[in-house]
Amino acid sequence: MNDPNLNNGGAAKKQRKLRTYPGLGARDFMHPWDVKATAALHRVPGFDRLIAKVMEYGLERILYLENIADNVRVTEKMFPRLYRYLKWSCAILGVEEPEMYVSLDPVPNAYTYGHTRPFIVLTSGLVDVLGEQEQFFAVAHEVGHVKCEHSLYTTVARNIAAVIEIFSQATLGLGSLLGKGIELPLYDWMRRSELSADRAALLCVQDKDVAIRTFMKLAGGAQKLYAEMDQDEFLRQIRAYEEADESTLNKVYKFLITAMRTHPFPILRAKHLDEWITSGDYDKLARTAGAD
Repeated sequence: MNDPNLNNGGAAKKQRKLRTYPGLGARDFMHPWDVKATAALHRVPGFDRLIAKVMEYGLERILYLENIADNVRVTEKMFPRLYRYLKWSCAILGVEEPEMYVSLDPVPNAYTYGHTRPFIVLTSGLVDVLGEQEQFFAVAHEVGHVKCEHSLYTTVARNIAAVIEIFSQATLGLGSLLGKGIELPLYDWMRRSELSADRAALLCVQDKDVAIRTFMKLAGGAQKLYAEMDQDEFLRQIRAYEEADESTLNKVYKFLITAMRTHPFPILRAKHLDEWITSGDYDKLARTAGAD
């Protein structure tokens, strides 16, 4: 599969051939934290019942209808470059092509909703802050969520207030108590699931510099400062974070849980992807699973 002239708006790069991964399973690349957090979710009292109620009440359908009324769908003729990234990502990871939309929102973000009919949303702020290769990484990251079957739980997590209200009405108020106990484990899982999706994105773009540059821009990418950003300095920052005192790291991670963040800090995401690369596990998987 050819990757024609992916660049950041400058001179065109030489074409390169992207490998695909026939028979690749999500468990082949999922981050162990994600696997562990998913198992922990199912041990939370009331979680499986809450998921059943979400499906019963049709929250997925409501969000889909809201999406198609308020956002612009990406197709071969509408935002064709973004559509190519979607098509490539699905072909590389072996995923049935979901719908993808662009939302007018200055905050850089992307998310995937749904289960029976997953769909991806990119904000205009994300498209604006990232170059072409990094946009490919962002799209592939969301396709990675589809590959890992994250989208149902993500739908619940990102709409937790509405979900708890639905659950509360269905259980005569008891659901609100159970729902509060589900929030923290669900947000913990959501952050950890991002690490798996980052791995999927790297398997698609097949260029670690693109991945690191994406995190660098998400961490502090003011457009007027792009020319002054130094990737080597950012890598040094990542490794300095790795060398931080373990007790401090534990405190930071506890803060992430209590702060109800949907994503880990970009530096933490970069750290985990850098570790996957430097361990040799990424290259090993790419060689054994990949086909040109």
